[in-house]
Amino acid sequence: MTSDADAEITRLHRDEWTRVVAGLARRFGDLDIAEESAAEAFAVAIERWPADGVPPNPGAWLTTTAHRKAIDRLRREARRDQLQQEAFMLSEEPPAEPVGAIEDDQLRLVFTCCHPALSIQARVALTLRIVGGLTVAEIAHAFLVQETTMGQRISRAKAKIRAARIPYRVPERDDLPARVDGALAVLYLIFNEGYLASGPDSDPVRRDLTGEAIRLTRLVRDLLAPRSGEHDEATGLLALMLLTEARAGTRVSSDGELVRLDEQDRARWDRALLDEGLALVAEGEDALDTPRSSALDPAAVAHGTASIGRYGILARINAVHARATRARDTDWSHIVALYGLLEHIDPSPIVTLNKAIAMSEFDSPEVGLAVVERLGAALDGHHAFHATRAELLQRVGRRAEARAAYERAIDLAGNTAEVAHLARRRDRLAAPGSSAEGRGASSSSVPNHHPQGGTS
Repeated sequence: MTSDADAEITRLHRDEWTRVVAGLARRFGDLDIAEESAAEAFAVAIERWPADGVPPNPGAWLTTTAHRKAIDRLRREARRDQLQQEAFMLSEEPPAEPVGAIEDDQLRLVFTCCHPALSIQARVALTLRIVGGLTVAEIAHAFLVQETTMGQRISRAKAKIRAARIPYRVPERDDLPARVDGALAVLYLIFNEGYLASGPDSDPVRRDLTGEAIRLTRLVRDLLAPRSGEHDEATGLLALMLLTEARAGTRVSSDGELVRLDEQDRARWDRALLDEGLALVAEGEDALDTPRSSALDPAAVAHGTASIGRYGILARINAVHARATRARDTDWSHIVALYGLLEHIDPSPIVTLNKAIAMSEFDSPEVGLAVVERLGAALDGHHAFHATRAELLQRVGRRAEARAAYERAIDLAGNTAEVAHLARRRDRLAAPGSSAEGRGASSSSVPNHHPQGGTS
């Protein structure tokens, strides 16, 4: 019974944590109370269920227990502001409704965590913790900061929400433009964390996170006026997520190793997700009246009659991969041009790294490596930089340097599937007569941009 109970608690923590927290936040208006009461409910489950058995409706049991813990805490603290007085008067029994019955509770939570009064760093950290359910350690690892630093950042963000009385609600339509950019950015980061989880103890791919990011992005898109700039960006992000999620079932092998894009079985990609994502991309292409061919001039497109946003470009890059029946049919010249456009409107070393990967496929590994080498100062702490550099060094025959770069990438990587893949690539360098496997420039995760990059 113990193992069954433990497995069920683990599943519920993955699937229901955010729903329980969101429901408590709606009822009590306090993120600390919501999060801590939910944690207490799970702690009680861990203590009781192995002996007593899993209850018939475990999600509702957790919601009821968390609600009672919140009431108990309010009574202990004897806080008397208006919000707590109202909570005091609530019945100890929550309303008779299934967990997550109010569908937009989590959307309210996203907009609360993404309030413009908070810094963008605080919005991201708080949303990943409260909505994404990531641990403080996992978030700190993803952002290359100390766990204590990240913990303080999250605590300050919650305190500011409480002190400023930031409302727990979906904004009015007039408020949306100021709030949507931050919400989309955070949903993208939640998706990325699920796409290639950073925690060493996490599943390599967390489809609970990617699925929830897609669901919430749909809800945000539905809130926005059609053909507005915000709606177009939400459409681009949704398309990007769908096209990336379509590959999820082929990205990790049966023995737990990351599978590169050029080695994936494309017949197993999810056709329904691909078709939906490609339809959204085509919708944006028609609005822009820009070609699908490689003849893209970044300045001309960026200053045309309609602008294309960051997520729209990333979706189009994924669409190029999705439209190729075989890896060798990929239109790399188009991808290089799209990355050039992205550099034009959203320059960063990560974008340039992805462009270098595409250049190595379209032109040569020497050309791509020359670009990568110039990024060392900016990206030395990113495992993706070293993994990409290792692949390209291997392809140009600089094996000793490639091995050292693989070692550095492995030290920095946190995803178990990726570590396994990189270790195998490194170990093959020691085999007499071994050579580069295929033409894929990198199997790595490029933080914040990788799902569009097309290497896994």
